[in-house]
Formats: sequence, structure tokens, C-alpha cells
Amino acid sequence: MSRSFILPLGIALLVLACGSASGTGGDHMAEEASPGKAVFNMNCTLCHGRDGKAGLNGAKDLTVSTLTTEEMKAIVRNGKGAMAPYKQVLSAQEIEAVVTYIRTLGGAK
Repeated sequence: MSRSFILPLGIALLVLACGSASGTGGDHMAEEASPGKAVFNMNCTLCHGRDGKAGLNGAKDLTVSTLTTEEMKAIVRNGKGAMAPYKQVLSAQEIEAVVTYIRTLGGAK
């Protein structure tokens, strides 16, 4: 598949995922308290799921990751395999926040 097809498809799927998110006002307040969770929910749940375990489209189970913080940041910035790079989408602070949140999902060291 060409990159010119994957990027628009990914953006369309992200828009659909964000638009179909359901929850209560309490969930929204919790997301505001955790910027990393909000970034994760907006950008990562389509493939990784809200709990980090989905594994869709070849996505890794984030709850069993043994990657370091720096390795995770590099993957978010530069992508890996089918995962698109987010360095043009997220700021350095958002990448830091989402990695911090991801590390709370499971066994990351």
C-alpha cells in the first residue's frame, strides 16, 4: 500500500474514532486532568484500544511493553512498522505526556 493512501486513511479513521467516542462528563474531566490520556484517546486508541491491549493493524500490546521511556518516545516520534510517525502531529510536550500515560497502562519499566 502506498503512503499517500495510508495517511489519509489513518486520518479518516482517527476522525471516526474521535467522533464515535462515548462517555460521561466525568470521563472528560479525568482526561483533562491527564493530558497524556487525552492525547492517547485522540491518537492511539484506534489501533491500541483504550486499555492499550487491542493490537489492531499490528499494534503492540502496550501493557506488556518493556521499552524504555526514550525508546517509546522515539517510536511515537518516528513511527515503526505500520505505525505512522507523530512528530509532525504532536508537540514534544504531547509526546512526553502520552508516553508518561502509556507507562501507566502496564508493565513498562
